[in-house]
Amino acid sequence: MELVTAGRADIREKPQRRLLRRVWKYKWLYALLIPALAWAVLFDYLPLYGVSIAFMDYNVIQGFAGSKWAGLTHFRELFESDMFLHAFRNTLLISLYKMISGFICPILLALSLNEIRRRWFKKTLQTAVYLPRFVSWVVYGGIITLLLSPETGLFAKIVEFFGGKPAYLLADPAYFRTILVVTDAMKEMGWAAVIYLAAIAGLNPEVYEAAVMDGATRFRRIVHVTLPGIASTIIVIFILRVGFVMSAGLDQVLNLYNPMVFEVGDILDTYIYRIGIEQFSLSLAAAADVIKGIIGLAMVLAANQIAKRINDSGIF
Repeated sequence: MELVTAGRADIREKPQRRLLRRVWKYKWLYALLIPALAWAVLFDYLPLYGVSIAFMDYNVIQGFAGSKWAGLTHFRELFESDMFLHAFRNTLLISLYKMISGFICPILLALSLNEIRRRWFKKTLQTAVYLPRFVSWVVYGGIITLLLSPETGLFAKIVEFFGGKPAYLLADPAYFRTILVVTDAMKEMGWAAVIYLAAIAGLNPEVYEAAVMDGATRFRRIVHVTLPGIASTIIVIFILRVGFVMSAGLDQVLNLYNPMVFEVGDILDTYIYRIGIEQFSLSLAAAADVIKGIIGLAMVLAANQIAKRINDSGIF
């Protein structure tokens, strides 16, 4: 009886021992996770306690313990505010446009780069479209402002050359959203294209050879071999982009918009910045941010379930 009990105890301990041996064997690899885990805990999980501000009449001096509980008062105030609803609408429109362009453009760019046969030209072009990712929106926005200047900008010179009258597009509500979408795609598509290129590089070359033997043209190889091969990567990237549908780009908008385009350029991020930092209504700003997070989470869950039903592929 004792032997049986000892044997069972030994069996129960084996998984723990295997785990400890595995951790010790790869201890340096696990050590590399420590900074990432510490960052996630400090900046992703500990700040969640601050969500309670949205349900309080928060006072900085009194702190969390001394501030009065307000329940859903601030949420009702937001949905009764025309300014918040207007920013909400702008955020959805701009994010939808950015999601479409930011989803399609990197795929087309990756497919185009993959078809380039001259290695030096491919690497040069890939680096050129990749570099804007590392430029801050302060610098990038300044470049865009200079290029679109009605007096000295390159765009104005081109318009004048063809006999037109240059206009300040950044101050025109009819063009401002288009400028946001185009400049965001130009800045970010090189980064996303690298992910698709890595997925394409992992495809079996024998499949391409078989397609060539069957007489498939280059276009048909892209449609019937490349795209199906990276479908899972495309779905994952799409789901992750859906999660940011309520974030239309604070840095970009702050550096490009002005009072002339406030009607079409004010988004939830700028609304939260203005209410929370400039007016110091921390509880109201926190409530708006909670709404953003809840909608983003719901969108990710919905997109993941749809992806699983369509292609049996998702991120969880």
